[in-house]
Amino acid sequence: MEKIFQIAIDGPGGAGKSTIAKKLAEILKIEYIDTGAMYRAVGYKVLSESINLDNCDEIENLLNHTDIDFKRGFIYLDGKKLSDEIRAPEISKMASIVSQKSAVREKLVAIQRDLGKKKSVIMDGRDVGTNVLPDAKFKFYLNASTDKRAKRRYDELIGKGEDVQFDQVLQDIEHRDYMDMNRELNPLRKADDAKEIDTSEMNVEDVLKVILKEVE
Repeated sequence: MEKIFQIAIDGPGGAGKSTIAKKLAEILKIEYIDTGAMYRAVGYKVLSESINLDNCDEIENLLNHTDIDFKRGFIYLDGKKLSDEIRAPEISKMASIVSQKSAVREKLVAIQRDLGKKKSVIMDGRDVGTNVLPDAKFKFYLNASTDKRAKRRYDELIGKGEDVQFDQVLQDIEHRDYMDMNRELNPLRKADDAKEIDTSEMNVEDVLKVILKEVE
């Protein structure tokens, strides 16, 4: 295997991308880059600073004064480590909204590509294999039924003490799917050369075995 290589994992929310990518990064001893967390971080900052997304100048100013970095699998926004605060439902919705802004996508994709050039990485998101790292050596597309994905997200939120209803989580997943698949800029889709894995009835270990068989 090359000294520097990239692994791209795409798919809709709740398909298991982040869980699998983190485990793979540990096994292969390479850097994990959560591209979705980058959009969540921008969404978090937009909400925190009450930015008007209809005002291009406000968006540009925000981006010009925003620093995003990854250290040991954790995302840092303007030097502050972020964790559960960017996983709340309202942040998920805002992440979907800001991801449709061309200025936001251009800045974040540039950062993602730069990270992919410096060292071996595993990157997960919704347009990694099709847009961010189109020449990645390994590409995977994880999918699962809508109900399964909603149940995973619901269990995750309940486990963190969130007061949520399953029907609302399911509705949010369906809305995010629609937004991601129908956005004008780099919509969610499987790369032609990506291996698709349906994780509906698979556990983490099962998915890892399939991917490691391809990678190692």
